[in-house]
Amino acid sequence: MANSLLLLVFMVVKMYPGQAWVASNLLMTGPKAHLTYAKSVQVGTQIGIEECKHQFAWDRWNCPDSATQQRGLRLATKETSFVHAISAAGVMFTVTRNCSLGDLENCGCDVPNNGQTGGRGWLWGGCSDNVDFGERISKLYVDSQETGQDSRAAVNLHNNAAGRQAVKATIKRMCRCHGMSESCSVQTCWTQLSDLREIGNFLKLKYNQAQKLDVDRTTMRAGNSADNRGAVVGVAQTELVYLEDSPDYCRRNTSLGLPGTEGRECAQHGTGSTPPERRSCRRLCHDCGFRVEERRTEVAGSCNCKFHWCCKVDCEDCSQVLSKHVCARREAGDAFRRRNRAPR
Repeated sequence: MANSLLLLVFMVVKMYPGQAWVASNLLMTGPKAHLTYAKSVQVGTQIGIEECKHQFAWDRWNCPDSATQQRGLRLATKETSFVHAISAAGVMFTVTRNCSLGDLENCGCDVPNNGQTGGRGWLWGGCSDNVDFGERISKLYVDSQETGQDSRAAVNLHNNAAGRQAVKATIKRMCRCHGMSESCSVQTCWTQLSDLREIGNFLKLKYNQAQKLDVDRTTMRAGNSADNRGAVVGVAQTELVYLEDSPDYCRRNTSLGLPGTEGRECAQHGTGSTPPERRSCRRLCHDCGFRVEERRTEVAGSCNCKFHWCCKVDCEDCSQVLSKHVCARREAGDAFRRRNRAPR
């Protein structure tokens, strides 16, 4: 199976926290002209995984660390498709942003169209984010790691491209007004990246609509091809694709590195701020055969502090009970009590 840049970076970061140069050195395997971009690639991969954890925080699969390790990446599930897409997007996002900020050599704002009419009442100007450059560097570092010739490599390449398409699909046009007293008779406009959160939201929708491929009926085109713009024939490049059904994420699976949902925290009584959070106790606990258990922890701290001139602060010792709800195994009598409960 093809090695993955994501696997390489994340394993090194986990093994050597605080030693960013280790990951950077390992990334420096491409043309010398691109060595300066290795740090941005590393950071982009990391923020991509952080966004993955945010997007799936209240799902049964919550983008665990194993998802970026070989045993997780060897699967070709919907979840793996998201990991590849958000990682490629994170690299493209970071390189593009750093390029516009002037932090990288040999790149800068995208200005060839400046001064030209972009539409009625506005001209191109300012500093447009150079997304084409970010896309090229993402393809150089990410796609070139897929050296396989099988359907799995083709799917990975396709999902990498889908992640980069998400960055382009969420780009915004920003404008500034000109004219007498800023009457806005003419506007200067430029393109700007959306926040990574918006890109993550876009890809989460694509994840929900991901297409399972029938290998026998789908034409694949794989290989070590950073220039390949369509590894899966017949499927739009913006769509996520996968080959295998997802395993049972409710139960712990040590061979796949899946922790299961036992012990996961949930929002009891629909108190969460988002629909997935409000449904979390049902999805993570009840539907997986667990019960919801309240756990309380007493935390000591300082309170009622008073400042005395000069210069002393007196505080009282206080304790606070924090409560959280987690998924726990059902007690032995739970099933019996449910079976013998009087009908309502």
